[in-house]
Amino acid sequence: MSEIRQSVIFEHPLNERTRSWLRIETSLQQMSTLSPLDSLPSSLAFFRAVAEFIEVIDRGEVRSEILKELEKQQKKLAMWAEAPNADQALIRGFSDELKQKAAELSKAPRIAQHLKEDKIIGIVRQRLSIPGGCCGFDLPYLHLWLNLPQSVRDTTQAAWIEGLQPLQNALGSLLTLLRQSAPFVAAESHNGFYQDNAEGADLLRLRLPVDFQIYPQVSGHKTRFAIRFLHTDSEHGIIPATLPFEIACC
Repeated sequence: MSEIRQSVIFEHPLNERTRSWLRIETSLQQMSTLSPLDSLPSSLAFFRAVAEFIEVIDRGEVRSEILKELEKQQKKLAMWAEAPNADQALIRGFSDELKQKAAELSKAPRIAQHLKEDKIIGIVRQRLSIPGGCCGFDLPYLHLWLNLPQSVRDTTQAAWIEGLQPLQNALGSLLTLLRQSAPFVAAESHNGFYQDNAEGADLLRLRLPVDFQIYPQVSGHKTRFAIRFLHTDSEHGIIPATLPFEIACC
């Protein structure tokens, strides 16, 4: 019986909007995972994720872009519902979910405003760019906060994350639809190189076995992309002349 290989999925955005969304998703995941805040290292990792999230959010109109995309996806679902033998219940469920997420996001306060106005977050953000600038003597306010009862910190962190829930829910639905919009298909690279067209795609997804110890370096934008496959051992690792992998242009 052949052994099932563990695989890893690599993703590469093909436009700036998707690039921002993936970065926001990563920051939100880090904030949700870094709990409880029971030490200086875990707390600084959390605050760094918050700072990066705020920086990405401030670069564009994230809320309006997501609301527009939610409306666009609902129109697509309405078109699919008209197709013969369409699963009406499934489509209706997806459509209702998107409507609910859009309504919640539309009614939500300005994204990340509660984070920007928070005293603890503001104090720490000012010091994160300074190497070693978050020691106890640099941030006595944070040092005191970290010695308050854990229940106090848990309540504060929960409020920070709860304020981002409408964004996280809406973005999560969109990225799930995007990732499921195209299946993985078999492909091969030759001498470590692969290129193709991806017109109309927003996201490139690659799947390779972990034990290959090979990862992709992708360059691409909008309609065309190129992939150079590299070995983790840059000196002694070997890239097969023909490398099988799976790809999805979503």
